[in-house]
Amino acid sequence: MTDPKGQNDNSASPEQGAEPVVSKPYIMPDDPEEGSVEALAKELAEARDRTLRTLAEMENLRKRTAKEVSDARSYGITGFARDVLDIADNLQRALDAVPAETRELADPMLKTLIEGVELTERSLLNALEKNGVKKFDPTGEKFNPNFQQAMYEVPDPSVPAGTVVQVVQAGYTIGDRVLRPALVGVSKGGAKAAPAEQQS
Repeated sequence: MTDPKGQNDNSASPEQGAEPVVSKPYIMPDDPEEGSVEALAKELAEARDRTLRTLAEMENLRKRTAKEVSDARSYGITGFARDVLDIADNLQRALDAVPAETRELADPMLKTLIEGVELTERSLLNALEKNGVKKFDPTGEKFNPNFQQAMYEVPDPSVPAGTVVQVVQAGYTIGDRVLRPALVGVSKGGAKAAPAEQQS
């Protein structure tokens, strides 16, 4: 190429066919080169971390599954047990319908019938108890809304107010849960319960 002064300017143009020079990319100190000891150590640490996290997740899953299986065993019969409680209630009502004086004076056939109903009720309650269902009677205890349902108040100055004095229908628990609260009559008009009792 010739400039206006007539001189050739070949020194400024690159040679034809020469490869362009590419500079090597800068590697951050935190990001070691592939294949280096630091890179392999970093990959090993990441793999170890992933493995430990996976093991922790699997252990948590195992514990959750074990709890679900335990709950299924303990509480799987809840619906069935609620249905059976009606039968237990009817057996109890049948026994309560016969006054004590009538039982003593009853003829042998009626006594045998009453004993059969009592035996059936005991057998049913034992079968329920084997499966984690327990009957409870809160008579004399301080009223607890978690386990009892108050149906009415009974004026009774001889016991502290808020005490269960009558049980209309027995309560049942299954495991550590309430299957059915007890239906109760609660005292009123008596002395206030002690502060320690109120907190419990």
